[in-house]
Amino acid sequence: MSSARRAAVIVNPVKVDGDNFRRTVEKALSARGFADPLWLETTEDDAGVTMARRAIDDAVGLVLIAGGDGTVRVVCAELAGTDVPAAVLPAGTGNLLARNLGISLDLDTALAEVLDGSDRRIDSVQVEGDDLPSDRFVVMAGLGLDAAIIADAPDDLKKRAGWAAYVVSTLRNLNHPVVRVEITVDDRPAVRRRARTVVLGNVGTLQANIPLLPDARPDDGRIDAVVLMPRRISHWPRLVLGLVVKSWREEHLERFTGRRIQVKAERTVQRQLDGDAVSDGTSLTAEVDASALVVRVP
Repeated sequence: MSSARRAAVIVNPVKVDGDNFRRTVEKALSARGFADPLWLETTEDDAGVTMARRAIDDAVGLVLIAGGDGTVRVVCAELAGTDVPAAVLPAGTGNLLARNLGISLDLDTALAEVLDGSDRRIDSVQVEGDDLPSDRFVVMAGLGLDAAIIADAPDDLKKRAGWAAYVVSTLRNLNHPVVRVEITVDDRPAVRRRARTVVLGNVGTLQANIPLLPDARPDDGRIDAVVLMPRRISHWPRLVLGLVVKSWREEHLERFTGRRIQVKAERTVQRQLDGDAVSDGTSLTAEVDASALVVRVP
């Protein structure tokens, strides 16, 4: 049987019910004529880089990824620029790429969708910043409040309550300090704002179907950005309405789009890539790598 009919399964063992997950995946693959899959587990020291490279070197025809959004990001960063399709299975708290690609959050359904689905090319976003190694993301990156919410969401609550843990963290951080930022989109003049957070996105929908970046599409060759600028807590209700209702004009919310977006903060702030807290710093520069990643979609 050719390697094209063999899949690799890259799994974060902390995120899945090991034995049951393995039986379910192997049964679905076998039913569709795949050979025994190559099983690769991430570790505390390696979130998926070595595993993705092993899958590429073994010339598998499909890489199934089961882990948090961070695991998905790391594996997809390695698969970018190859023709090896990535199939995202729901396993983490957010499952944001799966949600935005229309993949079910039920494992059995998701397996049927990706194994019987079709390949689609989407963008990958190259990102860099001060004290941040060159990297990639496929969902969203952010600095300020956005990163603080992620860093402050309790791990035990995420295990028990799922994405609702981020709601708790959001409420705890609504008064996160404002920071002055300078935003440069492509070759346009820089603009300066006083923001609670800036989020850069390759896709636009959060948990609970909140359209943070309603115009973002994973294959449009562009990056979208949103700047949230409430001056005090009483501004949040109107701002949330501005997020949910696209036609609502909200002065404390501003959006940008381009192929390259740079954000510079006047002081060191928290930062995140696809739901993973990364080193604090003062800048993020994101540039789209159009159609770099092949994903399997329903």
